[in-house]
Amino acid sequence: MKRFTKYYQKKLVLVAALFVASLQVQAQFEPQFTQYMFNEMFINPAYAGSREHASLTALYRNQWVGMDGAPKTQTFSGHTALKNEKFGVGLSIMNEDIGVTHDLSFFGNYAYRIPMQNGFFSMGVQAGLINHQEKLFDVKTQDQGDISFMGTPKLTVPNAGFGTYYYSKNFYVGLSIPRLLQNKVDAITGKGKNAVDFQYWHYYIMGGYVFPVSEMVKMKPTFMIKSVSGAPIEADLGMHALFNETIWLGCSYRTGDSWSAIMSVQLNKQLRLGYSFDNTVNDLKKYNSGSHEITLGYDFSFVKNKIVTPRYF
Repeated sequence: MKRFTKYYQKKLVLVAALFVASLQVQAQFEPQFTQYMFNEMFINPAYAGSREHASLTALYRNQWVGMDGAPKTQTFSGHTALKNEKFGVGLSIMNEDIGVTHDLSFFGNYAYRIPMQNGFFSMGVQAGLINHQEKLFDVKTQDQGDISFMGTPKLTVPNAGFGTYYYSKNFYVGLSIPRLLQNKVDAITGKGKNAVDFQYWHYYIMGGYVFPVSEMVKMKPTFMIKSVSGAPIEADLGMHALFNETIWLGCSYRTGDSWSAIMSVQLNKQLRLGYSFDNTVNDLKKYNSGSHEITLGYDFSFVKNKIVTPRYF
């Protein structure tokens, strides 16, 4: 189990038990994003510097609305290519609450970019710290004073990730492992002989391609495949249409989980606003009213009189 470890499973109220069961099925430690194609810094460190200009992205995700303890995630990232374009650097921050667990993480990204005939091949690493806290005293139990739920374990642990990324104007593909260290937490002290894993290796493969249908319309199929030990392989498959270089409309399917509708508007050459809604299709459907996700992206250039060209991913 990734988020809720075995000592959580005793005597939880019905809603908490259902939530734990859903996490076992999804094996979700790494947060999932519907608009991952505009937020790839959190998936693949090699993405740093891949946009033509310095770029900032903020995201808010409210997952499984109406379910107690459902994930709420906020992210902020910024990255840019350095002057010689061979290197990319970035910073990412994530704040997430899921049940009684709270995580705040800070990561720095570094990518080495190799120019190729039609694009760039990039290799990237990231390193940072995760502040992990489990507020066990908030868990309601049948037995008052159960010592398994009296602690508030809190610890700060390091982690690191690795990825590769190839992209051209109309195509991208990447492979990454964003968390390489398998950290542990103890229910009472945070660390100790009873500590259990709360982080696992997650493997990501992602890609997308943009092709014109007419002068006004472009299509973009995308995919992302996720794998973690002890859980079924999960795939996000999407199709998006770009109208007049301004409005993205699309839909996607996450296997065994949800259908999603996605809209993104290029408000001007630099500013992009996106929204997506996930409609749950598994057994959790009767306990929630879907998931909402909002993104805000800004691209800018420090080169005077240079026009910012919106990117497709």
